[in-house]
Amino acid sequence: MDKGKLKGHAALWVANIVWGLNAPICKSVLWSEAHPEGVSPFALSVYRMVGACLLFWTVSLLLPRERVARRDILRLLFASVFGIQLNQMLFLWGLSLTSPIDTSIIATVVPILTMVLAMFFLKEPITSLKAGGVMLGAAGALLLVLVSRHGAGQTSSLSGDLLCLVSTVSYAIYLTAFRDVIVKYSPVTTMKWMFLFAAVAALAIYWQPLTAVDYASLAPRTWAGIAYVVAGATFLSYLMVPVGQRYLRPTLVAIYNYVQPVVAVLFTVAIGLDTFGATKGMAALAVFAGVWLVTKSKSRAQLEAERQGPRTGK
Repeated sequence: MDKGKLKGHAALWVANIVWGLNAPICKSVLWSEAHPEGVSPFALSVYRMVGACLLFWTVSLLLPRERVARRDILRLLFASVFGIQLNQMLFLWGLSLTSPIDTSIIATVVPILTMVLAMFFLKEPITSLKAGGVMLGAAGALLLVLVSRHGAGQTSSLSGDLLCLVSTVSYAIYLTAFRDVIVKYSPVTTMKWMFLFAAVAALAIYWQPLTAVDYASLAPRTWAGIAYVVAGATFLSYLMVPVGQRYLRPTLVAIYNYVQPVVAVLFTVAIGLDTFGATKGMAALAVFAGVWLVTKSKSRAQLEAERQGPRTGK
């Protein structure tokens, strides 16, 4: 494996390990009748968008300036809509209405959608190895979620599930339709513009929920959760994903989503809220085997090179 692909895999491991802890931490931060000292999903969306925007622009000041073509600014605006605004804002809204187990199950759709959309947007073939890897990973992730222990009071909601599903679809569109502009510039440059657009939209839409938060009543635990969501699950993860996009194909980037339930289960086991048995071990193995199969599947460029055969010189 070359250094570029190794860097891409490492970046996606970091992003999805951080995201694996995001759903339960977000749930602990969000307001509910059982958790009245939390914040609304709309206020948390503003914290994420504005916080990450400030972090990315601050980091950009320490790096060489990179000019972005005007036409690409517009494309980054639309990338922001699908990759950040619809994805993250609808995810938090949906999570506040439904259970983390539902969001985990819905997230397994991302690699399947990405594989299909990559065929239309990027002309990437759906090979048997790639399809098999995606399905094996999905089966492992679903099994892991379904056999894990879940806390009480986490009720499902059709409206919350639908919001999470739209969030999932928008992220799959982002991974495929905007890949060329994302890999054209450095991760900090693309993200500082995308989060600038997201921050403006979040402030314009959700300024009232932001001012309605009783900040004096927020517990240190809630502030710590908000800090993790902003600095870890938003800034760090969104810094890592473009690195993966630069070196790896969209379906492979997306299948790393299946690592998230593995991380979540290992976390609950580590803090004594669940146990890890043979079934969970087999499910986790299926996830990693699925990722490996997609890694081994051939891209369009590789298949075209094979069809053309070796070139002969004179």
